Amino acid sequence: MKQRVTLNDKTFEVMIPAEEIDKAVAAVAERLNSDYASTDKAPIFVGVLNGSYMFLADLVRKTTFNNEITFVQISSYEGTQSTGTIKQKLGIDFDIEGRDVIIVEDIVETGHSINHMINYINSLNPNSVEICTLFFKPEKYLYELPIKYRAMEIGNEFIVGYGLDYDQLGRNLKDIYVLAND
Repeated sequence: MKQRVTLNDKTFEVMIPAEEIDKAVAAVAERLNSDYASTDKAPIFVGVLNGSYMFLADLVRKTTFNNEITFVQISSYEGTQSTGTIKQKLGIDFDIEGRDVIIVEDIVETGHSINHMINYINSLNPNSVEICTLFFKPEKYLYELPIKYRAMEIGNEFIVGYGLDYDQLGRNLKDIYVLAND
């Protein structure tokens, strides 16, 4: 039987073990290392809080190029459902004009959040903007924006762990959990 955890009123079971996540993060870091090895200015990783913090921390530890890190905070979820409305609570407070920016998300589903982030970052006149996500749900994605760096593609499951939450719980779990079916 798979390992289970109960968060509030829902029971979840392991879907992706930590070892698989680590391999996927390492693979994305290698692509980033190849693409940004010879940049003049250190690229800026923009972590989207709260969910990306664990992925971003592990990702940058696997990079071999100089980089900077900052965070923005947006939200679009209530419980297990996206509201479709983006609320930005924290933004970039320094000049990124002419810099390469890599937006780091925990998960890209519909794309509303990432579309909001792209528009926000582009308004600050960067040299380039790329998207890096731990999880991508291609069946739910509504935009044409390219997601260049994808660690893993998944279906439409609601997942928690490794930074992702259910009503703010479960972010600390090292594995990815999915709602149990029983």
